[in-house]
Amino acid sequence: MIDRCGRNIDYLRISVTDRCNLRCIYCMPEEGIRLTEREKILQEPEIIRVCKVMAELGITKIKITGGEPLVRSRIPELIYQIKEISGIEKVTLTTNGILLKGQMKALAESGLDSLNISLDTLDRECFCKITRRDLLDGTLDGIKEAMKYPEVQLKINCVPLGLEEQDLCGIAEFTRKNPVHVRFIEMMPIGYGNMSESISNEELKETIRKHYGNLTEDFRVYGNGPAVYYSIEGFQGNVGFISAMHGKFCNLCNRIRMTSTGDLKPCLCYEQRWALKPALRMENPEKRREEIQNILRKSIENKK
Repeated sequence: MIDRCGRNIDYLRISVTDRCNLRCIYCMPEEGIRLTEREKILQEPEIIRVCKVMAELGITKIKITGGEPLVRSRIPELIYQIKEISGIEKVTLTTNGILLKGQMKALAESGLDSLNISLDTLDRECFCKITRRDLLDGTLDGIKEAMKYPEVQLKINCVPLGLEEQDLCGIAEFTRKNPVHVRFIEMMPIGYGNMSESISNEELKETIRKHYGNLTEDFRVYGNGPAVYYSIEGFQGNVGFISAMHGKFCNLCNRIRMTSTGDLKPCLCYEQRWALKPALRMENPEKRREEIQNILRKSIENKK
């Protein structure tokens, strides 16, 4: 699907829950958020219906997100069903890794192509400060388990917060010792991110250069998104930078998002949304498919 700016929209991010087992300072308040009633969350067959129509219209890549997607049951089964849809080339998952150890085998067997694990620091006290939970070991155990399945591409996502104890070069060490990619994602001033400290990727790049030496840009494609990757001599993997604020990539945006309640959001930065749930719950299958297509087209046409 080509939008009004000439961008090919071929990537759908699906939130399957608003629940999470962490309380990251840039994401939500310490007491958590008011959770959506479960009956308002899209059911598994409804998600599959959306994916089938999306695939017919040109979506080829799907990422499962949350909240924390692994707090919802049957995620490996959902991924398997999505992978079975004609036209879907790649299915990926973003997680904080805490529940990953017990589910990684099933996820790999489901056909999962790529896995992003969020890890903002290796320092236990700093991890507790950022996430408000003492669960660092769970994330590290999840990463170790994921490394046992080389057929699933592994990336570590880190949000630089300008905290000295965060030790961002320590996070980069993952890619020296292991064949994984580490990506640093600039904070966007959205929601609680607007109230958090952050540093630019340009500042961080300079810090990494001083620590490890020269960075050589790698022009190969490692995923669906706008990360710019660099190799460092002696490292097994690459270091990537997603510079949402200081290297804006709106002209290259290829994605659309669906919330856990079935709202389509063309962009995180705008409140625009289109409700799919009424169409999804139509009884007539052909009319339902047609209405979902119409809503999708409208949302793409109005993408900023």
